[in-house]
Amino acid sequence: MLSNSTLLELLEAVRNLAQTAGERIMEVYATNFDVEQKADKTPLTLADMASHQTIVTGLKQLTPQWPVLSEESAQLPYSERETWPCYWLVDPLDGTREFIKRNGEFTVNIALIENHKTIMGVVSVPVTKISYFATIGNAAFKQLPDQSPIPIHSRPCPKDRWTVAGSRSHAGDTLQKFLEKLEVEVELVSIGSSLKSCLVAEGKVDIYPRFGPTSEWDTAAAQCVVEQAGGQLTDLQLQSLRYNTKESLLNPHFLVFGDASVDWARYLG
Repeated sequence: MLSNSTLLELLEAVRNLAQTAGERIMEVYATNFDVEQKADKTPLTLADMASHQTIVTGLKQLTPQWPVLSEESAQLPYSERETWPCYWLVDPLDGTREFIKRNGEFTVNIALIENHKTIMGVVSVPVTKISYFATIGNAAFKQLPDQSPIPIHSRPCPKDRWTVAGSRSHAGDTLQKFLEKLEVEVELVSIGSSLKSCLVAEGKVDIYPRFGPTSEWDTAAAQCVVEQAGGQLTDLQLQSLRYNTKESLLNPHFLVFGDASVDWARYLG
C-alpha cells in the first residue's frame, strides 16, 4: 500500500495535470470542432485527444513505473493488464456528448488504482474550474477557483423527499421504474458525466442509479471521492466496484448513494 504522504504528494501533481488537461479541452471548446465516431459509435473530438495526450505524458513523467490506461488507449489485452498491481485509470473527457452540446457538463477524470481498488480520484470540471478530489483514508474535497479546498460529505436521506441524479444523455425506462418504486417524493436532477456522483459526494443528491453501459474509467475517480465523503458506489448486489478484474472494461449496472442505512436493494427487484 502506498503511504499517505506519497499519495498526498502525487495528488497535488495530478490535480494540476487535470487542470492543464481542462485548459486544452477549453481551447478546442472555443472552436468549431469536428466530431468523429469511434468503432463503438461513441463520439470523439480533438478535445478528447488533446486531454489524453496531456494526461498520459504528464503521468508518465510523474510515475514512469506505473502504466496508464486511458479511454483513448484502451485496447490492451487482459493478459497484460492483469499483471499490474498499480496503475492510472483515466477518462480524458467524460461527457463528450455534453461537450458537443456545449452545456458545460463534462469532466476530466484521473484515478489511481491499487490492487483493484481506487485509492485516489480527481474529477475536474473544465468550464467552471471546480474540482473534486480524494485519496483513500483522507477526506474528500471540493475546490472552487481561487478558493481553498473544503471537505465534502454525503448526507443522510431526508425523510420525505429524495433527490435522484439521472443521466442527461442516457436516461431510460429502467430508471423510471426505479423511481416509481421509491416510497417518497422524488426530485430528478439530470446532469452529464461523473458530476452525478460528485453531487452525491457533496450531499446535494441522495442516489444516482445507473442502469446503462459505462466503462471503468467513467467511475473510478468519482468512486474514490464518493467513498471518502462517506458514500458508496456499488454494483446492484451492493458490492463496491473493483477494477481490472476481467477481460472486459465495462462496469456492471451500479448505484451511487450517500446513506447506507437505506435498504436500496428493496427498490431494485
